[in-house]
Amino acid sequence: MVEQIVFLIISAFTLTMAVIVVTKRNLFHAALALMASFLGVAGLYVTLDAGFLAAAQLLVYIGAISILVIFAIMMTRRLMQTSEPAFNTQAGFALLTAVIGFGVVFWVFYVFRNIWPLVPDTAVPLASKPVVPQEVLQNSVALMGRAFVNPAGYVLPFEIASVLLLAALVGAIIVAWPKAEDKA
Repeated sequence: MVEQIVFLIISAFTLTMAVIVVTKRNLFHAALALMASFLGVAGLYVTLDAGFLAAAQLLVYIGAISILVIFAIMMTRRLMQTSEPAFNTQAGFALLTAVIGFGVVFWVFYVFRNIWPLVPDTAVPLASKPVVPQEVLQNSVALMGRAFVNPAGYVLPFEIASVLLLAALVGAIIVAWPKAEDKA
C-alpha cells in the first residue's frame, strides 16, 4: 500500500513537471522542469524495481540530454528574450488528437478485457510481487552490456543512439554559434 502511494506521488510530480514544460513561457525554466520530469521518471523506475533503467535515465537524460539543452539555451541569448506567446493556435488539433488517442487506448482495453482484465484476480494479492529466480538476476547487467556490443545483438541501435547524440551536440553548437547580425 505504501509503495502504491509513493508511486502515485511520484507520478503526480512527473505529470506536473511535464505540464510546466509545455506551458512555461521562459525556455530556461521549461528546461529545468524537463529535468525534474526526467527525475520523476527515474523515480518511477525505482518504484518498479528497475534500478538499471533508473540509473540510465539519470545518466543519459538528466546527465547528458538535459544539460546539453540547457547549455544550448544559455548560449543562445536571442531565445532567452523571446516574446512569443506560450500557447499557439493548434489547441483544437491537439485536443482532437488527445481524444482520439485516449479513445484508441480505451478501445484496446475494451477489446482485450478478457485477455488482460482491468480488475486483478482476487487469487493473487495486490501487494505481492512476482518471485524472480536468483539465476535470472545474476549477471543480468553484464549480459545486457555484452548484448549491447555484440554484433548479433544491439550494436546497431547502440551506435545509432550515439550518432543521434553527436548530431544533437553539433546542432546545439550550430544554434549557439554567433551570427553576423548578433555581432552588430
